[in-house]
Amino acid sequence: MSRKTKIICTLGPATESEEIIGALMDAGTNVFRLNMSHGKHEWAAEMTRRVRQQAQQRGIHVGVLFDLTGPSIRTGDLAEPFTLAEGDVVEFRKPGTDATVDLSTTVNYDGLMGDVSTGNTLVVDNGALLMRIEVVEADRILCHVITPGTMGSRRHINLPGVRLNLPALTEKDHADLALAVECDADFIAGSFVRDAAHVVELRDAMKALEGEAQIIAKIEDQEAVRNIDAIISEADVIMIARGDLGTEVEFEELPLLQRRIVKRCHELGTRVIVATQMLESMITNPTPTRAEVTDVMNAAYEEADALMLSGETSVGRYPVRCVEALVRISTRIERSAGQGFGHAMLLRDERQKVARAAVTLADSLQDAQLVVLTRRGMLANQVAMLRPRSAGFYAVTPKEAVCRKLAVTRGIHAIKLSFSSNIEETIKRVSEYLLKQEMVRAGMPIVIVSDILSDHFGANSILLHHA
Repeated sequence: MSRKTKIICTLGPATESEEIIGALMDAGTNVFRLNMSHGKHEWAAEMTRRVRQQAQQRGIHVGVLFDLTGPSIRTGDLAEPFTLAEGDVVEFRKPGTDATVDLSTTVNYDGLMGDVSTGNTLVVDNGALLMRIEVVEADRILCHVITPGTMGSRRHINLPGVRLNLPALTEKDHADLALAVECDADFIAGSFVRDAAHVVELRDAMKALEGEAQIIAKIEDQEAVRNIDAIISEADVIMIARGDLGTEVEFEELPLLQRRIVKRCHELGTRVIVATQMLESMITNPTPTRAEVTDVMNAAYEEADALMLSGETSVGRYPVRCVEALVRISTRIERSAGQGFGHAMLLRDERQKVARAAVTLADSLQDAQLVVLTRRGMLANQVAMLRPRSAGFYAVTPKEAVCRKLAVTRGIHAIKLSFSSNIEETIKRVSEYLLKQEMVRAGMPIVIVSDILSDHFGANSILLHHA
């Protein structure tokens, strides 16, 4: 695979058929996201089955990501959408209480009134409406509309800069988590993660169900940004969810935050996804805007592990064309090198130092291929975070589940191959496989780095082999 940047697609009404799922794989999708904010359990289980079936038919390793709803604040149900003018007064109240103004709706978080203060900004529907809180009472708040617009049912509410005492996981999240474990999800994303303790809580809840998925922490508010180092260190993957994050910070700050978080993920050795509105106009248009092309190019230039499509593939008219656009843009910028944040990775243990030595050796040899032998994928991820320049970068593991969990790791082509108890025999198998698949040519240098057991001993080793 010449493309290094991985692609995540969100499934939805536009892409739920087996035919389209297969076409998205053929176009270059590496991971499929199931958004549990909208997906029913029966649907999510069936989508998982279809993804696995289509991947098996193609002999490739494709991941499945369950994205939990998280503790989001939403408005209640409305008989008809509100048409709001500047200066209108809108009431948000606890369920079971009576309205005191015409424009009144409930809110699903009873603690809201205790968290906010007069003068706070309230953002509805990802920035479509801005309001200022004027009155705070025990069971309701009253807001003045700043920007006119329409407010429908169950719209998302943001409160920039306000610390909310929401739980890390809701009852719905626990039910969805149980389904994700039952479906053997490869990744589980926690929404509105605010500190490292939230990541630990999600991981512990998953392990209690005997799940083995990797945990993705979605960065969506200012509190998460303040705790970013601890979150990065605790999570398996970071997702920069620019939709909610973009409503929580001043918009001119968002590109700087994205770059800062990507850089810090490289330094601390944690994979990172850039998400939301990558190709938003392609929900209805067959080609991206020039600004979107530049945005995608920047994320790929920053050497993010993966780029994610949301509405573009879940409800958009041109899902396959969207994936093809990401492939074209990222492949092109990769030929011009990248930001190089991987060179600043902090080497804190022996495995990371071995990884650095292997990458340095492979990058110094003409036409060298880089192979990681790994049972759990940890060494492969550490090597990948150093952003090797090798055109061929392979992770070999005997486990299908590990191959799928590497589907979000930049640059890696995962290969499922059984290991021998003898390291020399394992290397021979790998070399023969690469030659047979025409991934290498005879005589080509292969830098092999390994931390697998060899004759009952652990071995952090580097070997220069010729095919």
